[in-house]
Amino acid sequence: MLVNMTERVNVQDAKTRLSELLARVERGEEIIVARGGTPVAKLSPVGEPPLRELGFVPGGPVRVAFFEDLPDDELTAWDGK
Repeated sequence: MLVNMTERVNVQDAKTRLSELLARVERGEEIIVARGGTPVAKLSPVGEPPLRELGFVPGGPVRVAFFEDLPDDELTAWDGK
């Protein structure tokens, strides 16, 4: 039988052993950090963030041209000069 053994450490212990705890998290473990025995945070591995669709552009992905520099005349219009 497999059991999820998540370790619980108090804040002072976590501060003292942070590098060790982070190395364990990098190997896939989860660590619960507690204050006075009460869980307050969880250290867990960070995966790649999921790709998100831009919500302000209807119809799909933004074209590469969107990120190109604006022409000088348009920049001047935005600056109000």
